[in-house]
Amino acid sequence: MKLGSRRIISTLITAAVCLLGGRSASGQAVPAQKPQMAEEVFKNVQVLRGIPVEEFMGTMGFFSASLGLNCTACHGEESNSSLAAYADDPPLKQTARKMILMMNGLNKASFGGKHEITCYSCHRGDIRPKSTPSLAQQYGTPPPDDPDEIEISEDAPKGPSAEEVLDKYIQALGGAEQLAKLTSFVAKGTYEGYDTFHHKVPVDVFAKAPSQRTTVIHTSSGDSTRTFDGRAGWVAMADQLSQVVALSGGDLNGAKLDADLSFPSRIKQDLSEWRSDFPAASIDDRDVQVIQGTSDGRTPVKLYFDKQSGLLVRLVRYNETAVGLNPTQVDYSDYRDVSGVKIPYRWVMTWTDGQSTYEMSMVQPNAPIEAARFAKPALTKPKSPNP
Repeated sequence: MKLGSRRIISTLITAAVCLLGGRSASGQAVPAQKPQMAEEVFKNVQVLRGIPVEEFMGTMGFFSASLGLNCTACHGEESNSSLAAYADDPPLKQTARKMILMMNGLNKASFGGKHEITCYSCHRGDIRPKSTPSLAQQYGTPPPDDPDEIEISEDAPKGPSAEEVLDKYIQALGGAEQLAKLTSFVAKGTYEGYDTFHHKVPVDVFAKAPSQRTTVIHTSSGDSTRTFDGRAGWVAMADQLSQVVALSGGDLNGAKLDADLSFPSRIKQDLSEWRSDFPAASIDDRDVQVIQGTSDGRTPVKLYFDKQSGLLVRLVRYNETAVGLNPTQVDYSDYRDVSGVKIPYRWVMTWTDGQSTYEMSMVQPNAPIEAARFAKPALTKPKSPNP
């Protein structure tokens, strides 16, 4: 993907995307309030009206991943220095509206309205769909398989059941008895992403069993907070579009899954309809065991466990957008022992709107955490620029 100007990535993604977290779906959570619709926040929204802000931004990421373009490519060079320019109607933006209507018409007529045909179906990362077969691709060396794309296969070799894989995972973390003793933790470390110009900034993580988690990123423009209190979730940030946004849909369910995995002793119950009949896969030349679960009966969550250690090394989840499913990939590493429980000190979150890296330097187990830490965050004022 052509990421383009850091200013664009910083301004828009920081304002409305990055802390909306991985676009995800898993676990049923209850929204605390009606989310803001795209047309309530952005100007000149025509075709994509009536969807929450976070889904709108996820849709923008879907366009970017499908066409290999950055923000200014569609919205025009003026948007590089002016947020107001995003409401203009340059040619590519007008074309995108027509393509959405065409795609929706195809799906409605042939697939009952399901997103079987998407932008990516034809574009595959290129601005122009290709109509002529590529001989170089046909006879060349095929690219390596993407483990995220493997699907359940009835012909897959018989391996461990999902329950057996999860039991090995629990044991690798320290065992069920030891996990039950961990009821909270406070972690400190660094965060970097497009919104910080890839500079490392401080981050604090607060987690409390069974399903509460708050992440506070201390950016140069102010604190950005993502919170899930066990039922509802929000994001709040200090910037030009400063606001507190209630999470909904897959974003809310993804926040719940993040909180649940902070204390994975109940992972078997957090997801259901477990499947393990996947073909062989590897990540970074290490064999992994893939299993899949769901809690809503619709959107799957894939989990990848190192065959040797039994530890979770990757999670892939999905969130529905106005134009198709958006994947979110979370890679876990650097597991360390904290009071008899192995906790990942590093995780990288990758989705169509960006990539963020979290690295912890300290984890304090069973730390007292006040209830207010998981309440709806207050709107913070942006920091004034240095004179």
